Amino acid sequence: MTSTPPSARTAPFEEHGGWSDVSAGVGAPPPLPAGSEGQEAQRRRNRIPAPLFCLAAMVTVQLGIALSTPLFPQLGVAGTTLLRLVTASTVLLLATRPRLRGRSAHDLGAAALLGLASAGMTLTFAGAVARIPMGTAATIEFLGPLAVALGFSRRLGHVLWALLAAAGVALLTLVGGGGPGSGHDHVSAAGLAFAFGAAVCLALYILLTQRVGSAFSGFEGLALSLTVAAVVLVPFGAAQAWHGVTTSAHPWVPLLSAAGVAMLFPVAPYLLEMTALRRLPQRVFSVIASLEPAVSALVGLAVLGQVLSLVQLAGIACVVAASAGATFFDNR
Repeated sequence: MTSTPPSARTAPFEEHGGWSDVSAGVGAPPPLPAGSEGQEAQRRRNRIPAPLFCLAAMVTVQLGIALSTPLFPQLGVAGTTLLRLVTASTVLLLATRPRLRGRSAHDLGAAALLGLASAGMTLTFAGAVARIPMGTAATIEFLGPLAVALGFSRRLGHVLWALLAAAGVALLTLVGGGGPGSGHDHVSAAGLAFAFGAAVCLALYILLTQRVGSAFSGFEGLALSLTVAAVVLVPFGAAQAWHGVTTSAHPWVPLLSAAGVAMLFPVAPYLLEMTALRRLPQRVFSVIASLEPAVSALVGLAVLGQVLSLVQLAGIACVVAASAGATFFDNR
């Protein structure tokens, strides 16, 4: 079993073996004694349809991203990202208390590399959503796991899914920005560059997650990698965060806001996704997770008022269809 449950954005790759043990029930908690309060709580959770846990995970991820955006003017993009990672890594370190003694340099190096990829992924994606609509940024970032999935495939049919995804990206990037109220009258070249950078970092994150997962149990690998990510971002975000906090009339407000966002993403989604994976076949989970770009567009509309054009919505639909098709139809 790997060290972290998959983000919905990594779903296409996981169909190639990264999470089959979890979906088969390996690593699930042992049964609780009959009549215990824990067993009753577990029965109540089992009455909730498993796909709702997947959707809840995607919504919390996107809400965390959307609610980070209003903090950018005060704390800066890098400062907000740093405070979010510091909070998430602190929570996970306290919860897992990872042991470093006895770990090989190879294992620790892999966790450090995963931390570098995580730092790059979070910072570049935050830079993207600060400049282009969330739905556009999430769709382009989703090309990372999709590219990894297609790269590991040996089926000729996947070329068609790749072409469909490419068509979707063309619709998103070669057409003007969203409609009225989007806040983006044209597609920002810098925003697109950040989004494609996030896609590259996410692809690296996926590849490194398997390596770290084979060396660490539970959430230990995630806790260590997020700690490294927070340390890496200190030179980029410390000054912005410090300035935003110290110049605020109520310094605790931005700190608590960043901490709340961190609980929405990444802490809560991992728990929700693991719960879903213990009850859903991997292929079903992956197809549902392919909806994340669409969920991102909806959250961007509801929370930030970002209106996408019909052409851009068609681009998102192409990428979602390509991900679902590459995951399900060609892996039966």
